[in-house]
Amino acid sequence: MAETRGGVPVAMGVQLDTVHTVYLFGVVAIMLSMILRANVVVPAIVATFAVAATFSGSLLSATISVFNGSLVAAKELFSIFLVIAFMTALLNALRSLGADQRMVRPFRGIMTNGHVAYLVLAAMTYVISLFFWPTPAVPLVAATLLPAAIVAGLPAMGAAIAIAVAGQGMALSSDYVIRVAPAISARAAGMADSAAIVADKTLLLSLVTGFIALGLGYLRIRRDIAAPSEQHLALWQAGATLGLPAAPQEETGAADKAVVALRMAEGLPGEPALADGGSLAAAVPVARWGGVLAVVTPLVFLLVVFVMLAPKFITGLPELKGGDAASLVGGTAALMMLVACFAADGPRAMHTAADHIIDGLVFSFRAMGTVLPIAGFFFLGAAETSGAILGLPSGQAGPGLLFEVIGAAQHLIPPSPTAVAFAVMVVGMITGIDGSGFAGLPLTGALAGALGPVAKIDPTTLAAVGQMGAVWTGGGTLIAWSSLIAVTGFARVPVLEAVRMLFLPVIAGLVCSTLLAVVLW
Repeated sequence: MAETRGGVPVAMGVQLDTVHTVYLFGVVAIMLSMILRANVVVPAIVATFAVAATFSGSLLSATISVFNGSLVAAKELFSIFLVIAFMTALLNALRSLGADQRMVRPFRGIMTNGHVAYLVLAAMTYVISLFFWPTPAVPLVAATLLPAAIVAGLPAMGAAIAIAVAGQGMALSSDYVIRVAPAISARAAGMADSAAIVADKTLLLSLVTGFIALGLGYLRIRRDIAAPSEQHLALWQAGATLGLPAAPQEETGAADKAVVALRMAEGLPGEPALADGGSLAAAVPVARWGGVLAVVTPLVFLLVVFVMLAPKFITGLPELKGGDAASLVGGTAALMMLVACFAADGPRAMHTAADHIIDGLVFSFRAMGTVLPIAGFFFLGAAETSGAILGLPSGQAGPGLLFEVIGAAQHLIPPSPTAVAFAVMVVGMITGIDGSGFAGLPLTGALAGALGPVAKIDPTTLAAVGQMGAVWTGGGTLIAWSSLIAVTGFARVPVLEAVRMLFLPVIAGLVCSTLLAVVLW
């Protein structure tokens, strides 16, 4: 007897065989690799080969399946890579006009004291990270707003907390605009069409976690906030250099994103700065386009967000289905990139636009490429994708290995939805230990799809909870070797001290949001 959830068969009382055992060993090997901070790609590829060899009894077929695993994952996830590429291309085009800095420069004057500066840093980091990811947001905020926050009296540690929680935590864990994380979670759970539901749930959970973490973080640094003074900036600049501790060479994932952020920061804003904080771009005619696009770009993307949200509140409006929301963001980014290129380069935009897209694709694969073989292994555990990976004839359903293992062991799973939700959250946190918030999403998504029907809880809720645990941990708030090193480097504070300050606020936020998910959904 089989129960179906999201189109994926969930086996009930399945007799496990050698293939299931090998697959389970593969899952354990990947989790151990994450705990030990080892490269996760290697065990994922080896496990895929071992499972395919056991299933088919042919080394030739197993070798082909290793390639098919990444190929199937690429087919499922390539739309995500394109969205990242177009958004990165847009940001590069805006940077050539100085529009990226112009978008945040007006907020310098709002920072009248350290308390306001804490809120402004968090708000601006969140908005920028929501649309462009934290990687470019951190150097942009550090270059334009961080010095002003220091002058306002905010301690450097307070700035690091605000930036990390708002960017690497709140914005990245929901990934509501670009929707990379919700798409991976939903596809791994066998519910590709439910990515929007996962995105909606993670948005709420990320806001709850973030507000709690920001509030508790503020209480921890409140006593250190001083009266505004230019001397704070002089002392801060004299006290440390911008250099960061080198990330371990064996690390992948978010640590790589931190390196990318540093390289971007070295050229930010891409030209020499003037004494008044402006740039040489202001001296050329295209500067007026920088000012125009600094206003138009946020307005366009706010309109995109309104289009995505409006059907939820206004009856009769057509709702975007499947991956349409992410496609709308990507298409908008591509068109806005063309506008920025022609504004900056005129006829040369025919060439520079292509260069920006290439740079975007390079960044996309550098940041997300390692997810493909990992996702390929976990797609091997889902019936709807395993057939293609194992090379079965078209139309023949493949084995749902992970779902069958969960189904066979369902009598060992606590019937409490709360216990299962916290278990998935902890698994997500474990997968984030390697410093990459997204590498564990195929696992947490697959577990959500398998455990949801057994625990009588919506798989989309479990996927959202697992995503929160994985991204908040590995994305850059709780792990010292994640992209948190970029945040602390710009703020000039010790990364281990930042982890210690963030630990209790973030954990408290995750616990509260997980409880809310169980109660609400």
